Amino acid sequence: MTVTPDKIHDTSLPLRERMEALVRVKQQEITQALAAVDTVGFHIDSWTRGDNGGGGQTMVLQNGTTFEKGGVNISVVHGKLPAQAVQRMRADHANLKGSASDGSADFFACGLSLVIHPHNPHAPTTHANYRYFETTDPDTKETQAWWFGGGADLTPSYLYEEDARHFHQKHKEALDKYDDTLYPKYKKWCDEYFYIKHRGETRGIGGIFFDDFDSKPADEILHIIESCFDAFIPSYVPLVEKRKDTPFTPEQKQWQQIRRGRYVEFNLVLDRGTQFGLLTPGSRVESILMSLPATASWVYDHHPESGSEEDKLLQVLKNPVDWV
Repeated sequence: MTVTPDKIHDTSLPLRERMEALVRVKQQEITQALAAVDTVGFHIDSWTRGDNGGGGQTMVLQNGTTFEKGGVNISVVHGKLPAQAVQRMRADHANLKGSASDGSADFFACGLSLVIHPHNPHAPTTHANYRYFETTDPDTKETQAWWFGGGADLTPSYLYEEDARHFHQKHKEALDKYDDTLYPKYKKWCDEYFYIKHRGETRGIGGIFFDDFDSKPADEILHIIESCFDAFIPSYVPLVEKRKDTPFTPEQKQWQQIRRGRYVEFNLVLDRGTQFGLLTPGSRVESILMSLPATASWVYDHHPESGSEEDKLLQVLKNPVDWV
């Protein structure tokens, strides 16, 4: 489906169509910006969900010169949530309701999710995800609940404080345009959400994260989501350009592998997005698990040397910093 940016701001259209236009436009912008710092392009994998339930487009770059693996996925899916799925999801989404007759709900979900893993351990991994979800009563066809969620975060293997400040500043500016109370709240939410409980550390140096966002008019939230999307390229691509050719040692590469292992642990054990995707009827597993790195490592009882650059990162992961 080809869309134009003007469709995003056409208030005569249903919100779900405008959000779909937004994620399709941003997928193209983001993949073009990332491909410009690599010599390998993105492979396009379009897919459909059974029973005319929508589909999506996964764009993946593998074994590039800058990026070891990167995926930028959009999905636009709809169908029925069985009563059991409604019950499970209600624990995380208080506004979710089932129909009076059998507890099921018709749903529509639309979003973009990306994860980028560079080769160079001095260049950070990043993740971003913005999504819209709504349910309707299958009997009355009335909208029961809707919300937006998402965020963006940075996961370096080596801490460059100026990079952390830059990433956070760009996302703060994106939110401050609309409401200067959002960044402090969403920054704290990000630190708490990406906390690996069994390790006692965060996955990375944070960013922003929010869910169940329905406290403002939907049109205003859509503009906030667009602003956050617009912050992604300037917040991340300059960091990759600056670090991608930095010399590194085998030991530094091994540390990157260990940090990627932590990334995998969070995504498979704790991430609500992964769990939500796998619970959604007819979900596409390859797209859900594209966030995992091509390679990772688990070293038994590994602890970096006190005062080392590796330990410097670990101390920040155990004690999150207010970067801006």
